[in-house]
Amino acid sequence: MSHNIKHLLKTERFAPLFITQFLGAMNDNLFKNAMAILVLFRLVQDQALAAQYVTMAGGVFILPFLLFSSLAGQISDKYEKSIQIKWIKLAEIGIMIFAAIAFWVGRVELLFVVLFLMGTQSAFFGPIKYGILPVHLKEEELIGGNGLIEAGTFLAILIGTIVGGVLVLQDNGILYVSLLLLAFAIIGFLSSQFIPKAPAVDPGLHIDKNLFASTWKITKNSMSTYEMFMIILAVSWFWLIGATLLSQFPALGKNVLHSSEEVVTLFLALFSIGIGIGSMLCNKLLAGKVSARLVPWGALGISLFIIDLYFSTTAFNQSYALLGESKKALSIGSFLGYGLLAWRIVADLLLIAMSSGLFIVPLYALMQDHADPSRVSRVIAANNIVNALFMVAGAGIVAVAQGQGASVPFILLVIGLVNVLVVVASFWLVSSYYRENGER
Repeated sequence: MSHNIKHLLKTERFAPLFITQFLGAMNDNLFKNAMAILVLFRLVQDQALAAQYVTMAGGVFILPFLLFSSLAGQISDKYEKSIQIKWIKLAEIGIMIFAAIAFWVGRVELLFVVLFLMGTQSAFFGPIKYGILPVHLKEEELIGGNGLIEAGTFLAILIGTIVGGVLVLQDNGILYVSLLLLAFAIIGFLSSQFIPKAPAVDPGLHIDKNLFASTWKITKNSMSTYEMFMIILAVSWFWLIGATLLSQFPALGKNVLHSSEEVVTLFLALFSIGIGIGSMLCNKLLAGKVSARLVPWGALGISLFIIDLYFSTTAFNQSYALLGESKKALSIGSFLGYGLLAWRIVADLLLIAMSSGLFIVPLYALMQDHADPSRVSRVIAANNIVNALFMVAGAGIVAVAQGQGASVPFILLVIGLVNVLVVVASFWLVSSYYRENGER
């Protein structure tokens, strides 16, 4: 059956790539969270300065996507892709050795250099990762392959974040984190050796080394068609929402729900699991067919459940105040002990994430399927550039709003309401497209 994708995890044309990207994503998040915890609790005494460093860390990781994505896309299209992955994963081993040294000497500036290098590695890997899928997968496998990649990525984020946070402050925690980072990098390099070759799609391409000019050119060319323009905007909007939600989980848990760090971890787990369920459900509902039919419904679910999350978290906060609880942060058991109020929040988070999976997976498959085969990686690179811009803009707007006194629930409400415009637009665009062109 075309929609059964379990076989992909057993094939040489997909499994090594899946393992390689999974370990890379896990390493990124293991390092980022270990660094954040170390900066907040050990390396920097001034808590205001430590918080600024943690905020800056997100920007330092995203910066290489803005700087180098255009170059990465060009190189990916010009040369054979599997050899590029091998070199990138080899570089990761060197970066992880540097990371171990930076952790050991406890220098914040060195940790930021490592973070920038990891962002650079990810910026070069992204266009190859998504550009190689249409080469090795059949069209009816694209939805499933992208679903597995998205599910794996968010599961890796969850595992890396938890492991990094739990281990780094333990006795010999820095040693354990460093060894894990290096081990995952080595295993990722070994798994990359089994990725089948993917011939260069445009070997005669002249690489424009002017980063600013090539960034503008690639983005402009990739979004020159109305269809691709809308796809990239929709994907970027997803990452703005996703990045904003994930960044607000700590404040939501601590300040609104009066809960401990383990409840925040529960939220992250729910979001990661939900993305995975939505991604797999997407493939089943579409039976492997590359189609945008689920995108408007995914957008609708995102709006409905984010708006309900505003009401459910507000009601929880009011109930907590009325009960006059102690100042001690709620554990997972205490939080869930609030009954329907807590379980409603759990359901909202899970359903937001499931809706997100239904929204994003078809868009990545459409992007790969609709792009000119000779420039798929450059289209992915342009998408990464716009994604980064949206995430930076979203973070800036939220920071300004919080500076003006906006609460986390209010920010959620605004996102949910603004997303209604995306819902309306996506229903109209998808229905118009299929009326004119028929189902693909």
